[in-house]
Amino acid sequence: MADEPFSLLLPVYFRDDPEHFRLAFKSSVLDQTRAPDEVVLVQDGPIPPALDEAISESVEASPVPVTRVRLAQNVGLAVALEKGLEACRHGIVARMDADDVSLPDRFARQLEVLATGVDIVGTGMLEFLDDTKVVSGRRVPPTGQQEIVRYSRFHDPFNHPTVVYRKAAVRKAGGYQPLGLMEDYWLFVRMIDSGAKVANLPDPLVMYRVGAGAYNRRGGLGQFRAELRLQRLMRGRGFTTRSQYARNLVTRGLYRFLPVAVRKVLYQRIIVRNVPHG
Repeated sequence: MADEPFSLLLPVYFRDDPEHFRLAFKSSVLDQTRAPDEVVLVQDGPIPPALDEAISESVEASPVPVTRVRLAQNVGLAVALEKGLEACRHGIVARMDADDVSLPDRFARQLEVLATGVDIVGTGMLEFLDDTKVVSGRRVPPTGQQEIVRYSRFHDPFNHPTVVYRKAAVRKAGGYQPLGLMEDYWLFVRMIDSGAKVANLPDPLVMYRVGAGAYNRRGGLGQFRAELRLQRLMRGRGFTTRSQYARNLVTRGLYRFLPVAVRKVLYQRIIVRNVPHG
């Protein structure tokens, strides 16, 4: 049912901006036409006083209960999300990052899709640098079970900050597992491979903040090693063919070593559909 209760899972760590967090929390809780029934906020290690104050004030103003999961050390996103999932009381969980913005009807629309028997549903995103009124790009995900499965052999089929999923389907697939910046992709591959029913709404229901170092983080030796491991895992599972594996190693692997400026251009052309500023 579309009115089934759900948890909002929101991780924070020391680099998150207090004002960005306030906006993320407000947009995903106070401003929603269908608010979450609880918020599980995972604090991944020690945080600065200003961020702690922003969290405390947001929790105090929240119309729904908030559970703060405090981790003594920074353990990384995958482990933090696993800890958060353990604390979620409801069978449906919505993801949100601490620097993005949810549009008001996001959860209402995603819950309608989940009510049809889907296990995970993502949405499109609008990218912005700092001002939400100035959109720099648009990500439109693949839609329909068949197309999402096809696309997933070569690219991450979901925009991770937008997904709402059934916790049981995540558990069936083995949950989040650390893998560079690609723990979400690896989870989605395993969910699809384990029989999950998947869907995407092409409409942008989340505004994604593109930080200054976004393109730097997608490259380098560390990300190449994570990419290599991901491709080996996908091939070992039989999720990709030998030719798909080879293609991914060449295209996705070499991408990690391109100059940042070139990497940005390719990313914009392949992943993002540019829209006019304003």
